[in-house]
This record gives sequence, structure tokens and C-alpha cells, in this order.
Amino acid sequence: MKNYYKILGVSRDATSEEIKRAFHKLAHKHHPHKGGDAKKFKEINEAYQILSNKEKRTQYDRFGQVFEEGGPGFSAQGGPWAWGKGSEGEPDIEFDLGDLFEDFFGGRQTKKQDIKKGKDIKVDIEIPLEATLKGLAKEITLYKTIFCSRCQGKGAEPGTSLNECFSCRGTGEVQQIKRTFFGSFTRWGVCPECGGEGQKPKNPCNVCKGEGRVKSQEDIRIVIPAGVDSNQIIKIAGKGEAGRKGGEAGDLYARIFVKKHPVFERRGDDLLISQEISFSQATLGDEIEAPILEGTKILLRIPAGSESGKVLRISGKGIPRFSGYGRGSLYVQLLVKTPKRLTRKQKELLKKLKEEGL
Repeated sequence: MKNYYKILGVSRDATSEEIKRAFHKLAHKHHPHKGGDAKKFKEINEAYQILSNKEKRTQYDRFGQVFEEGGPGFSAQGGPWAWGKGSEGEPDIEFDLGDLFEDFFGGRQTKKQDIKKGKDIKVDIEIPLEATLKGLAKEITLYKTIFCSRCQGKGAEPGTSLNECFSCRGTGEVQQIKRTFFGSFTRWGVCPECGGEGQKPKNPCNVCKGEGRVKSQEDIRIVIPAGVDSNQIIKIAGKGEAGRKGGEAGDLYARIFVKKHPVFERRGDDLLISQEISFSQATLGDEIEAPILEGTKILLRIPAGSESGKVLRISGKGIPRFSGYGRGSLYVQLLVKTPKRLTRKQKELLKKLKEEGL
């Protein structure tokens, strides 16, 4: 059996006013719209429905439950958060507690400019590692909403007028009054008749049907800077979906993915490669050619006595820094190659070296 008094944090002899205050405090704390636990909020609501009603509270105190069709917390309509007659005998009022708390903490719904603004678009673009050296311009084609060229985004047939909306009298907003057990609350919302415009076209555009935008393809050029790395995002302002009736367009966000290279491994602004050398090169030292990302090779001096796994650093041959200042380094890891097959002459020479203590 649920202990409704414990749920609300009140004693069994608590007054109606104490129960009401406890409910208000807990409802504010646990409301889902404020990041609270929906299950806990429903439990608090259920406890208040029982303890705020004299008849239900009496049944609960005597029998540990309430004998009512549909169960606690539900009105005759059966919907969650639908409230029946209260302890003071008010008429049935059904409302959403989410709307109620919005009324407490803000009096207006979505702004008109938010209704008109077009949606943002997100795309993924893959580039080769070599492209990070100098950057590149990428052309993409998107199928999205663009401004209607016939009506210039206004939504009305060319040469026709826009009339004041009858519902909102040109304000773009309408007043909504809600009656709750807390009292009556007023808030303003976007006019559903004109979509917040305050005006309606006398003759809607034949092409866009009054929307001010149509679906079509658009070619977009995205400039990708040097030094870009995977998961970096480039914003192209105003290249998202077109807004309604001349509203602001959304933005385009391009997420970059840099392909893995078969030779070079990227670590931030640095590059790492592995380079095989012979036993004699590692022992005596040598000069070899090492590849760089530009596609050419540079001379690399191997110090005498180098061990397998030794790493040599070449500054300025890594990835350009995204800030635009300097480049990272190229690190070359030396791997001493052990021959699998030897000629007779090689074996004889190695035996002599062995005799010399090598």
C-alpha cells in the first residue's frame, strides 16, 4: 500500500493547507519540464489527488485505498494529469501540468521569428589526408527548401496585396486563457490562422501555395581550411532550409572526416611513419630517403648505433596547424629488418663478425 502522507512529506493530521503547500513545493522540484523525475512527479500528483479530497482521504485513512473507478490520479476521461473535482467542489477541469508551469515561468509560446526561421542542415564530408595541407573547396548539391522566386518569398501572387489577419488583428499573436485549480492563467501564442505573420495573402502564390519557399536542388561551395581534423564542424551561415514567407534561413553545418592514410598516421598536427632499415645501416649509420605527405621524399640521416624502434623527428613536415601558424612534425620510427634468407657469402661474413664479437 502506498503511503501518500510519506510521499508528500506530511503527517497524517496535516491540514488541507499544509498538504497543498507540500504538493506545490514537490511539484515544482520534480516536474519533468524542469528536469525532474516523471515517475516521482506522477506519484506526487496521485498522493495529492487523494489527500486534497475529503471523501477520498477519509476512504484512504479507513481502508488504505480509494474505491473509485479509474484509479487515483485520473479523471472520468481517463487521461494522465486530468483532474476531477477538487476538495472545494470546483467543476471538472482538465489541463496539462506542463502547460501550467510554462504559465508560471513564461507567458509566451514560441516566438514568431522562430516559427518563420528555416531549419538547420547537417552533412558529413570526407576528405583525404593530403587535403589538410592546403585546404580545399568542396562542391555539394542539396535538395532542400529555397526561397520562391515567383513571389520573392512573400507567399502572395505578384501584384496582389496582403490583408490583415482577422483572428489576431495584425499582431501575429492570440491570447489564450486557461482555467486551472490554481486559478485562471493567460498567455500569448502564435496565431494559428496566419502563422504569426499578422497578414494573409489575398491570393496565395501559385508556385509555393503561400509558403514563400519551394523544394529544389542547390549547389553549395564549402571552403575547408588547411589543418582541419576529423569531427570538426564548419558552419555556412544561411545555407540551411529557407524560412517561411521571407523568414531567416537556417544554417548548414558540415562535419569533416579525414580518411585514414595507408602510410602516414596522424596524431594531432603530427605525422608518424615506420621506416625499415638494414642491420648494417642501423649499426654504421646511413642516409636514406623518407616519404613526406606532399608526395615527395627527403633525405634522412640515420645515426650509427640506432636501435629498432628509435624515433627520428623532422620538424615542419607534419600537418599545418588549424590556427594558421606553423606545422607539426614528422616522426620516423626505425624498424631494423632481420633477413629471413641469406646467401652463402652473407652467412660467411656474419660468421666472421660473430668471431669478432658482433
